[in-house]
Amino acid sequence: MATAVRKRKTSKQKKQKVFQYKGVNKQGQKVKGAMPATNADEVKSALRKQGITPKAVNADLFASFGGGKKAIKPVDIAVFLRQLATMMKAGVPLVQSFEIIGKGHENASVQELVLNVKEDVEAGNPFATALRSHPKYFDDLVCDLIHAGEQSGTLEQMLDRIATYKEKSEALKSKIKKAMMYPAAVVVVSIIVTAILLIYVVPMFASLFQGAGADLPAFTQMVVGMSENVQEYWWVYLFIIIGVVVSYSQLNEKSPQFRSIKDKILLKFPVFGPLVQKAAVARYARTLATTFAAGVPLVDALDSAAGASGNAVYKEAIMKIKEDVTSGLQINMAMTSTGVFPNMVNQMVAIGEESGAVDTMLSKVADIYEQEVDDAVDGISSLIEPFVIVFLGVVVGGLVIAMYLPIFQMGNAF
Repeated sequence: MATAVRKRKTSKQKKQKVFQYKGVNKQGQKVKGAMPATNADEVKSALRKQGITPKAVNADLFASFGGGKKAIKPVDIAVFLRQLATMMKAGVPLVQSFEIIGKGHENASVQELVLNVKEDVEAGNPFATALRSHPKYFDDLVCDLIHAGEQSGTLEQMLDRIATYKEKSEALKSKIKKAMMYPAAVVVVSIIVTAILLIYVVPMFASLFQGAGADLPAFTQMVVGMSENVQEYWWVYLFIIIGVVVSYSQLNEKSPQFRSIKDKILLKFPVFGPLVQKAAVARYARTLATTFAAGVPLVDALDSAAGASGNAVYKEAIMKIKEDVTSGLQINMAMTSTGVFPNMVNQMVAIGEESGAVDTMLSKVADIYEQEVDDAVDGISSLIEPFVIVFLGVVVGGLVIAMYLPIFQMGNAF
């Protein structure tokens, strides 16, 4: 029976469209937005319940076919959890909180997700169960913590704890991306500028030099040869670049062995290695601190920490810690035996075990390493800037010099 209800509900959700609406609220202000619904009348009814007089309701055909819907990002989930925690602190009932958050969100995909969760809860399902039906957006850690909060009657506090965890996790990811994207963007810009010079600028100079009939310097001949090669085989180079990017993406997604090798190499990089290590330690400590404080058993908490570490090397190490802890070893000794955690972290966890405040010590470790990641990102940005200037100067300046060398030689001849 429950399966049949679920099938009917899924079928109903598939028929929903995204409608763009315009209207006037009780204060006489013009409002507009988007709302998922099965038809325009449903949108008008929902708007009137919110005190909005609908003026125009039209189906967003582009969004209905999936093109206009914005993807739901992890930061959207973090914001949703924070809003939910804030509303529950203010005494707003859970279902009403879903209604307010869902219909007030600008992203139609988030609206649909939140309202679907609301429908599940209204149907009598526990909050954690409703979230488990959307594993793409709510991982096992979040669902388990919500379940623990529901069972213990501390859902409000648990939501606040989860929201803080998600906010710090997303802030940490953002810092890592910032550090990684800067050099990558420089390389991409350099390739584009070099390609433009070789395909369009160098041939103009080459035809000019051929008309002059002068012997070209070896450096200029090399650049002209590169230009001719790129013009003739540009499609080969483009195919290689696309192939490398697609292959890397697929291997990184589907091959644990590739991820393990990549993460081991990344940890040995002179500048980025320490940054990746600090980020992995911060994630591990923050996840373990959150789960410990929520009363999750240590073995289950280590499973969550392994998945949240973000690095295959640390994931393997944490799974080994889990095995050692299961066999009766203290967690600080298990961490020391892996050889991947700094001594300071091991010592703080040992002190936490002795004092019975492991979650507090882990939270402090997470704070320390998150701050170190922040400082490291700022340091990397400052360190990379001079290298970027030199790199671009060598690439672009080298091509320019190669084109002007024959002109200098002809000037000297006179």
